[in-house]
Amino acid sequence: MSFFKKLKNRMFKSSEKLEEGLEAIVEDGGTVEAVTATTPVLPEIEATPGIIEDVPAPEQKSGLVGRLFKGSAAPVVRRVFDDAMLESLEELLITADMGVETAMRVSANMAEGRLGKKMSSDEIKELLSQEVARILEPVARPMPLYAKKPQVVLVVGVNGSGKTTTIGKLASQFKAAGKTVIIAAGDTFRAAAVEQLQVWGERAGVPVLTAPEGSDPASLAFDAMTKAEADGADLLMIDTAGRLQNRQDLMEELAKIVRVIRKKDPDAPHNTLLVLDATTGQNALSQVEIFSKIADVSGLVMTKLDGTAKGGVLVALADKYGLPIHAIGVGEQIDDLAAFDPDDFARALTGVDR
Repeated sequence: MSFFKKLKNRMFKSSEKLEEGLEAIVEDGGTVEAVTATTPVLPEIEATPGIIEDVPAPEQKSGLVGRLFKGSAAPVVRRVFDDAMLESLEELLITADMGVETAMRVSANMAEGRLGKKMSSDEIKELLSQEVARILEPVARPMPLYAKKPQVVLVVGVNGSGKTTTIGKLASQFKAAGKTVIIAAGDTFRAAAVEQLQVWGERAGVPVLTAPEGSDPASLAFDAMTKAEADGADLLMIDTAGRLQNRQDLMEELAKIVRVIRKKDPDAPHNTLLVLDATTGQNALSQVEIFSKIADVSGLVMTKLDGTAKGGVLVALADKYGLPIHAIGVGEQIDDLAAFDPDDFARALTGVDR
């Protein structure tokens, strides 16, 4: 299964919410029209084990309108794009967690040149997908790889955002791409995080440096840089303990890690990845703001898009901060984390097929 299909299937909570909302907006004041095109007859396909699930079933019409038009022209509900519809669209995008400013900007761009014209929910959905992709396009960039060795990658985020799992997946993927990788288990206060990284390290053939529980994570980061430098490693990925962005003491501890790293290499960390949990919605914006001040965040990874109806927050993040979005995650397996594709994400979010 392609990552787009996986993304579309697992983001159904977000796409279903938007699809239902758009249909309700159009039906409220819209009129039913019969289009001249009829549904094409699909050729029969012999069932073959392993591919039958990829064969789409013909869409079944339901309800009174569907029964009236069954076997003839397909019905389409269209509504005039007016100010009332624009306001309803803004409200829908806000509930999809795009935030007020982004929702208003997206809606206004969609309405430009279309006010007074009749549109169906499918046409609006396609238009929304294009507008979302336009906002996301500038931020869809892979994590840069430099000639500098070791390239230090600091991974930060709040508790439960998926940092440890993300590090394991990235390390495994970099190793598979021919890079030599070392992981530093900098969450010295949570034994489970260290064990989880060790499992990923064994799976990928990547060494994991640890320190006794309760040790100073800044010291471990310094020692790990020394080790990575001596071994000629391409990448050093440093995990950090989860910390709430409103806990001043924990944020100061993170600032200390950054200071110690820079004593070893003034240009490090070369990448600071902020891992965000999509289920936190608009709270992700305050996380970006605070972590950027403390650790100079260079890029984002969004996880748990399969467990939320708040996928629109990624659009708000791109619109407000413009930070590179390197990857997104939709599950626990190694191939459930992939490079961020703005068009694929926009179509999955809005429920539009390729």
